[in-house]
Parts: sequence; structure tokens; C-alpha cells
Amino acid sequence: MAVSILQKDEPVLRQKALPVGDDMFGTPKLRKILRDMSVALASQDDGVAIAAPQIGVSLRIFVISKRVLELLYPDRPETQGSKAKDMVFINPRITKLSRERAVVEEGCLSVRYLYGETLRAKKARVRAYDENGSEFEIGGSGLIAQIFQHEIDHLDGVLFIDHAQNVRDMPPSSDTTTHD
Repeated sequence: MAVSILQKDEPVLRQKALPVGDDMFGTPKLRKILRDMSVALASQDDGVAIAAPQIGVSLRIFVISKRVLELLYPDRPETQGSKAKDMVFINPRITKLSRERAVVEEGCLSVRYLYGETLRAKKARVRAYDENGSEFEIGGSGLIAQIFQHEIDHLDGVLFIDHAQNVRDMPPSSDTTTHD
């Protein structure tokens, strides 16, 4: 069954998402939400990540596509072949941003087909929980740092078009940028 990705006028995209409670880890309800997010993300050839509000669930969860992880970390065994899976971030929070910033091209699965330039920290570090409730911390630069910032914006009710410059409409025939 297809899972719809909500578009920018949906009120849930402008709400601050609620934290996932400890009692929700390991439940069928959480597994279904994560499955629905992965299905919705996999249905978009150009998608790199998705936040729960984008499928109408106001919870602090985002998922990064296994396709992106395979591209960015080709030497890691956990990103290859049948072991590869989307990376889950529950109740994420940014613990560190680099002072160095860059203007990057950005788009969004909930703001089709607009693209613009956003100012993002070049490096970011996030602390979150996985689907089993285990806490982890991970840092990254470039695209991963951009994804962390973009997705946590979603969880705070912010869309990239709120702060993007030079926003333009680029229909699918000229769509070459990846986005969440």
C-alpha cells in the first residue's frame, strides 16, 4: 500500500513534533510508522531522507535512505547488499554544529518541485535513539550534515523554503537534485 507524502500546506508540517515516549520503543505501532516512512522514502527516486510529519505522524523521527548511506559509506559492511537498511533517528537533537557554513542546493519531498539555496553548517553532530531505544551519536559533514539539519527543521515545523534564497520551480524533467 502506498504511503502519501504530505505537501507544504498540510498543518502537521508546521507543528513541532512530539517526542517518542519510552513506552513506544519495540511496539508494533513504532515498527509500522518506521515501515511506512521507509516505503514512502523508497517510492521517491530522488529522496534522501524523510521525517515522520511528512507522512502525517507528528513524532520526532526521521529516516535516512539506505541508498544515500551506500553512496556515502561504500566501505562499511553494514551499508552493503542485504545488510543495508535505512538509518533511523528517534528523538534526535543536534549536539554540535560547525561554525563554518556553506550555501547548498536543497529541495524537499513535501515542497515539490521547488529548489533553493540554504545556508547550512558544513558539519553536524546528532544524538538520537534507534528503533530499539538504544542511544547513539553520529557526526557527519557535507550531505549528511545537511540532512541532519533539514530533517530536524521538519521536526520543529520548519520547511527549507522558510529560509531559502533563489527558490525556483524545477519540474521532474529537469530534476537533478536530491532532496528529502
